[in-house]
Amino acid sequence: MVADPPALRRADWERAAAPRRPEQAAERLAALAAAAEPGARLGTKEELRVYCGVSVGTFNEALRLVQARGVIDVRPGRTGGLFANRQSPLVRLGNSVLALDEDAASVADAVRLRDALDPLLVEDALRHAGPTDVTAMRRELDRMRAAAADLDGIAFIHANWALHARIADVTPNAMLRSFYLSLLEIIESHTLAVQPLGDQPLPEYIQSRYDLHAALVDAIATRDEHRAIALIREHNMTAPAALDPTG
Repeated sequence: MVADPPALRRADWERAAAPRRPEQAAERLAALAAAAEPGARLGTKEELRVYCGVSVGTFNEALRLVQARGVIDVRPGRTGGLFANRQSPLVRLGNSVLALDEDAASVADAVRLRDALDPLLVEDALRHAGPTDVTAMRRELDRMRAAAADLDGIAFIHANWALHARIADVTPNAMLRSFYLSLLEIIESHTLAVQPLGDQPLPEYIQSRYDLHAALVDAIATRDEHRAIALIREHNMTAPAALDPTG
């Protein structure tokens, strides 16, 4: 019998904040599958429904979403339940880890290029962002804050990417803007889940990332070049994007 992964210990069930939407429950299931060995038993449907903190209908919809992604296998019978279908490839993005579908190599390349272009776009935003641009950036920050309140990691990072797209919209360099937005699309379309690096709890990690991006937008709004460049360097300060060798 395959031992349950640490995420399914009862203490973790009790600590877990209940997601309110199928997408949030699907994000939790995808994260469990990404952290497990291929073929590992994650638990019964009822155990995982309790872990996600949702109704039967919401859980069934979440299960449909993760099955469509191919990351969880449902097996019937007394020894059945939900199993990790495969080990999702992992890639670093800043100080987070993305669990990806099978096109992980392309995502790793896109992340490296995106990180290299971020300082150029921030420099252009410092020179060219007007009040309307800053207002648009703050709207994406509001989305990030709402996702953080829901502990919805995948919604948070999608709002994060939308903020970066808003910053890219400011540059007068059409080639740079188009290339950068294409990179974001590649990363976003292949991401299944997001997790912090190391042992930092998800709420603490999300709050720290929100604070960094809020400070970056403030620096752009006040044209504080020294602060903005320091923040974007902090944003991208981890080792270059690399695929997990076990993925």
